[in-house]
Amino acid sequence: MSCPLAHLCLLTLLLPPLSSAAPISLAESISQAYSLALYMQKNTSMLLQTYLQYQGSPFSDPGFSAPELQLSSLPPATAFFKTWRTLDDGERLSLAQGAFLALTQHLQLVRDDQSDLNPGSPILLAQLGTARLRAQGLLGNMAAIMTALGLPMPPEEDTLGLVTFGASAFERKCLGYVVTREYGHWTDRAVRDLALLKAKYPA
Repeated sequence: MSCPLAHLCLLTLLLPPLSSAAPISLAESISQAYSLALYMQKNTSMLLQTYLQYQGSPFSDPGFSAPELQLSSLPPATAFFKTWRTLDDGERLSLAQGAFLALTQHLQLVRDDQSDLNPGSPILLAQLGTARLRAQGLLGNMAAIMTALGLPMPPEEDTLGLVTFGASAFERKCLGYVVTREYGHWTDRAVRDLALLKAKYPA
């Protein structure tokens, strides 16, 4: 009688090796990125509100908004619809990649600032850390899409450049406000970018 173990060993040798990380299709990459962006979108307003709550007046005042505040190191997410809609896939993805790369760096800076300004705010610090991790995850997903489409990857840059140390508490709070606000705006834009791709490359 033949040994079952011998048969099992022979069968194992004949079967093709299983890949530990089989490549996924373009449609699957887009779907994963879109799902993550949607999940992020559900939490961006909570992050902004939590941030404002811990900064004191005028940030925590009801209805606070300062759209005029911008950062030269962080590209704004706003764009005219016609301009945005006429971009090709590579241009949209490249712009989003650059923005989320900048956001990961800015979110780290904001978390560092808040550790100093509001050390007793574990909820805010945790939300900032989670936002940064999700932005990094979306970067990875978009990189996979660009690779699958054969698009060149934009170079990674130190978007913050030279950071001015010794900025006032108010200036650091303003920076954090712009970063958390633009994180939400760029997430909204990423959802729309990826929705176009989903329609173009259905599963």
